[in-house]
Amino acid sequence: SAKAGKGGAVRVQLTRSEPVATTPEGKVDQAAALLYKDTPGAVVGVIKGGKLVFAKGYGSADLSHDIPFTPETPTNIGSSTKQFTGFALALLASRGKLSLDDPVQKYIPELKTFDKPITVRHLLTHTTGYREFINTLLIEGRQVLEGDYIAPDEAIKVINRQPTLQNEPGAEFNYNNSAFSLASIVIERVSGRPYAEFMRDEIFLPLGMTRTWVRANPGQIIPNRTVGYIPGDFGFREVRDLYGSAGAGGIYTTPGDVAKWMHNWKTAQLGGPAVVKEATTSFVLNSGKPSGYGYGIFLDSIRGVRRWQHGGNDVAHSSAFVYYPDLDAGYVVFSNYQGVPGNLANVVQDAFFGQYMKAAPARATAAGRAAVDVPTATLQRYAGKYEMTTLGGMLLTVEQQGGQLRLELPGQPALPLRATSTTSFEVVGAPATITFNAAADGTVDGITFHQDGDHPGKHVVEKPVDLASYTGRYYSEELETFYDLSVEKGQLVIHHRRFGTEVLTHTTDDSFSGALPVSSVVFKRDAQGNVTGFEAGNGRARGIVFTKVAR
Repeated sequence: SAKAGKGGAVRVQLTRSEPVATTPEGKVDQAAALLYKDTPGAVVGVIKGGKLVFAKGYGSADLSHDIPFTPETPTNIGSSTKQFTGFALALLASRGKLSLDDPVQKYIPELKTFDKPITVRHLLTHTTGYREFINTLLIEGRQVLEGDYIAPDEAIKVINRQPTLQNEPGAEFNYNNSAFSLASIVIERVSGRPYAEFMRDEIFLPLGMTRTWVRANPGQIIPNRTVGYIPGDFGFREVRDLYGSAGAGGIYTTPGDVAKWMHNWKTAQLGGPAVVKEATTSFVLNSGKPSGYGYGIFLDSIRGVRRWQHGGNDVAHSSAFVYYPDLDAGYVVFSNYQGVPGNLANVVQDAFFGQYMKAAPARATAAGRAAVDVPTATLQRYAGKYEMTTLGGMLLTVEQQGGQLRLELPGQPALPLRATSTTSFEVVGAPATITFNAAADGTVDGITFHQDGDHPGKHVVEKPVDLASYTGRYYSEELETFYDLSVEKGQLVIHHRRFGTEVLTHTTDDSFSGALPVSSVVFKRDAQGNVTGFEAGNGRARGIVFTKVAR
């Protein structure tokens, strides 16, 4: 097979043919076969009873210096950091240093006060109603994924410009890095120490986690750490970590240290049973429905086994963190490249823990055909566009080609769908599934996208629309930024001077869907029907007002 190596050189490599592995370790090795020495890599750690029973690295931690990725290599776990931040605040509360039901402004008085109180507990459960600051900065035109500086107090600045809350506090789960950035500031104000220092002295070292650090900024040196990579014009391109992510992300660690952390969920050596229970109990929304999220950790079950889990993504690094509390066991998959094979975590799960789980749904055959036979006419009915009622109105496109469905998200390559029933499909290469909602007469009116919750979407039937009526220049006072809209080659496009041009796809009425930085646009009209502005969003930040202005 042809593969891009270091420096962009293309080499031809024979992929070894070998029998299908029968041991758990062998199955993981085969799944990681795409990770060669001269590519970014990953590390897998399997933990039982606080001990590593399997740990192996694949690929490279640093391509420039030819450093291999090993189980001892500290790597960025992104948003899997949140569970540590949540536990730290629960620990401080147990010591009487604060109440989780205190208003956030008690500790951050410079933070804007809205008409409904927002508590520390709301921060830890993604239920504040605040704008997500990284997504908001993207709409503003900040190239945060390309190394633009983000100040440690950037979340405060974004929220202080926010005119109204996105939802009533406690009413809605909306994943939000702003909240955990604020949580790190609360830790600093209450403890009187920098967040990184508090985490080291009160969490990491008491548990013996000597190879774990908070990287407070991308310039901080962590010896022998991984370097993050994304695809580039000549193979792979090195990129910085996000600035300003402490609390929401920023921890570098190893599988061996995570084993000690996971075991504390069982032993409660640090904090005691009450703190562990507090941090791992689902928040209950105002409606009375459990959110399925504790303090920085998702709480669910998979095939009959209880699971506490989280994923993480920085600009390049990614992580999967899974713990099964009834087994006192779990696993991690950490990577310095988001192009790691999407099924690697699932292979680890099935290889080492499948014996404890109910049988998995039928999967596709080796030839790539669906194990569940879905009539072609049914697949054709499923094809179309679906506007999500959550996820910022994101538009999902389902295409039918050669008897197979493919899912396309804005700005991402299409992924195959494999049938597990006549209405349910798994997304190949992503930890997600889709259910099509079909009426008795076969009419498809929507879908449910299952990933970190159940997200409904409605089937969109496109109608002719006067695209020219939407063109012009628009300004947001909140973000102090402009967007220009025009029609090019029969398509409505949106342009920002720092991002270039993106196509907007009509969904319903005056609503359009696009790719980052703006994935949702809903136009507003006056009494005479003239377009006067729009509200922009991209999932975690929404309802940002832009007003039409003269050029």
